[in-house]
Amino acid sequence: MKPKNLPELHTNAFAGKLAGLLYSLCSYLLFLLTALYLIGFLSGIGVPKDINSGVGLSWPLAVIVDTLLITLFAIQHSGMARQPFKRWWITFIPAPIERATYVLSTCLVLILIFWLWQPMPTSIWSVTSIWGHGLLMALFWLGCGVVVLSTFLISHFELLGITQALSAWHSARPDNPTFKTPLLYKLVRHPLYLGFLIVFWATPDMTAGHLLFALLNTVYILIGAHFEEKDLVDLFGERYQRYQQNVAMLVPLTKRKPDRERGE
Repeated sequence: MKPKNLPELHTNAFAGKLAGLLYSLCSYLLFLLTALYLIGFLSGIGVPKDINSGVGLSWPLAVIVDTLLITLFAIQHSGMARQPFKRWWITFIPAPIERATYVLSTCLVLILIFWLWQPMPTSIWSVTSIWGHGLLMALFWLGCGVVVLSTFLISHFELLGITQALSAWHSARPDNPTFKTPLLYKLVRHPLYLGFLIVFWATPDMTAGHLLFALLNTVYILIGAHFEEKDLVDLFGERYQRYQQNVAMLVPLTKRKPDRERGE
């Protein structure tokens, strides 16, 4: 005999799935706005407060505050991405919105950085020539393009939590992750990180504050890539280890060993 409250259960399930999808879409929208602001924050284009804006604290205090902000981002961004944390986290957060919650948390920490960042305007270099300025800005926008393209090469909407929310609407289990190296991933193992490094460093006007931002985030990327590679080796085993041997992590190699068995 069917339970009398079956329609109510279906209604509650539908409402839960819809709420999860709307939550994920809102997180995605916030991500887009935060990413656009990050571009403006680093380039000084179209934002009310950029990396060099305002009167900050004295430089020793500014270094401490800014370092703590980047450290907070590193702990949140890498800590929440680790498998042990995810297994614990989904005991409180439904699995379909776990990734969206990760994206939302990242955005909130970035917004905190934008708000509390302490500028240090001392000039490290300033390129005044038209060609030099144009070249560095072109590199900056190239880096932005590499970041965006990399997300789509590895499944943009899954990376940002939309695919997981949609998966709640059907009972089919997701396919096992497959190892593939499309386009940029044939040149470097982490083109997304490479794009960010270009964005951080390609500026015609490098101040002490911008330099600190670039240095701290470079260190974080190197540490984060190390832990991510360990996860990928655990996931894909020997196949990823062969990939590591044949493809550079961040800087494209002029010559690579042939890897005929690598996924396309």
